[in-house]
Amino acid sequence: MPMIKRLARKARSFLRAFLIIKDFRKFAVESDGRFSIAWRDFQPQLSDKTVRTEFDLHYIYHPAWAARVLAETKPAKHIDISSSLSFSTLVSAWLPVDFYDFRPADLRLSNLTSQSVDLNRLPFSDNSVASLSCMHTVEHIGLGRYGDKIDPRGDLKAMAELARVLAPGGNLLLAVPVGQPRICFNAHRIYSFEQIVSSFPTLALREFTLISEKEKTMIRPADPKLVKVERYGCGCFWFVKK
Repeated sequence: MPMIKRLARKARSFLRAFLIIKDFRKFAVESDGRFSIAWRDFQPQLSDKTVRTEFDLHYIYHPAWAARVLAETKPAKHIDISSSLSFSTLVSAWLPVDFYDFRPADLRLSNLTSQSVDLNRLPFSDNSVASLSCMHTVEHIGLGRYGDKIDPRGDLKAMAELARVLAPGGNLLLAVPVGQPRICFNAHRIYSFEQIVSSFPTLALREFTLISEKEKTMIRPADPKLVKVERYGCGCFWFVKK
């Protein structure tokens, strides 16, 4: 069956390529001469002709969730640790953001700084950060995917660091894969709801939102029981330090 599916995908790709070549020839014949058009510039795009705009559920919804929380909490400044870079660049349009990553980004935008950091050794004092996010990040720590050292407990150390630096009453926005707990080496870990909550004993869970692979949408707020039927969902946890 997998072989048949692969062959079917290849057949569809060949058909799309044939139709694009046909379109190219038609366009060249009907061209009004405003642009040069040549085979050397031919760049066929085989997967964009869809009925709906397709998107990655995790990486569209979780930054949208976090931005909405920041709009509600209205911090004076926000610190992000290794989340989607586009999240920090967009939020910095209206909120000062310090972005930190194991591999810093060479960015030059107003209201945004970018610096290097080891998530297991954050350069902040205890109880000092009022608004903090770390999304789709801790599940990678210790797997070596990004050049970090192998450490089976690397994710737990990272979560302990996030809790350490968060100020009393401060907000932590955390997003991780949730579902049936397992490690997909060396890509990521997938957690149960209980595993994440128990990893932050000094924090209180204010909100849980689920980006559901099963339902193909974001559920805010969500019943944690829904995680048990997910294989690879995304859990968005809004924690507040007690």
